[in-house]
Amino acid sequence: MTPDAADLEAARALIGAHFTGPVRAQPAIQHVEYDPELSRWYVRFGCDGRDAATIYFDLHQRTLRYELYFLPAPDDPERRAELDAWLLRRNHDLYGARFSTGPDGDVYLTGRLALEHLSEAELDRVIGVLFELTERWFQAAVRIAFRPRAQHAS
Repeated sequence: MTPDAADLEAARALIGAHFTGPVRAQPAIQHVEYDPELSRWYVRFGCDGRDAATIYFDLHQRTLRYELYFLPAPDDPERRAELDAWLLRRNHDLYGARFSTGPDGDVYLTGRLALEHLSEAELDRVIGVLFELTERWFQAAVRIAFRPRAQHAS
């Protein structure tokens, strides 16, 4: 086994043990799953502002990438522009994650962690950041993207 392969296996073991142990035991965590074919973990949590959200953790040669599906894209171009501007302003103050638009046009929270910085504390920080951002900003984003149109008097 090359040093890189050994490091990757050590990272996989650390992540797996932490997610299936202390993380799974947390009250907000609903489900933890691992897909060995994709080298992907799924960590699903519940929160007050949303029924549930799932973080996808993908292990790569040098990084652990993570993303959370945040919100579908609004159909209305004006709402989309307003939402995009609002999300960009939020990105200015974020640490450890950022709002991004996926290939489907939907909104995600994304980030990555260099494996050299991987630790249980960093995994907890990532989960905490994504949980906090979802709790803090999801309902506001929904109001911007999908609020009812104002009725005009005729």
